[in-house]
Amino acid sequence: MLEVEGDVYLSSGEACELLGVKPATLYAYVSRDLLRSYRQGIRRQRLYRLEDVQRLLRVQPTADGLVELPRAESWMDDK
Repeated sequence: MLEVEGDVYLSSGEACELLGVKPATLYAYVSRDLLRSYRQGIRRQRLYRLEDVQRLLRVQPTADGLVELPRAESWMDDK
């Protein structure tokens, strides 16, 4: 974890662990605008704001309760 100006950021590994997903799924969430990533300095490493990851864990699209987010495999073409 890294704190910047009062916000806590996670590495991709930490975000994956918290969400219980693989990196491909994490990147799919970003590409589908479900989660935002931030570049750390000039390196290619991406960071994920803890608050955003926690919000994603609470997704409730229906009044029936929590709905599990779809896995990236369900969005990818079969090859």
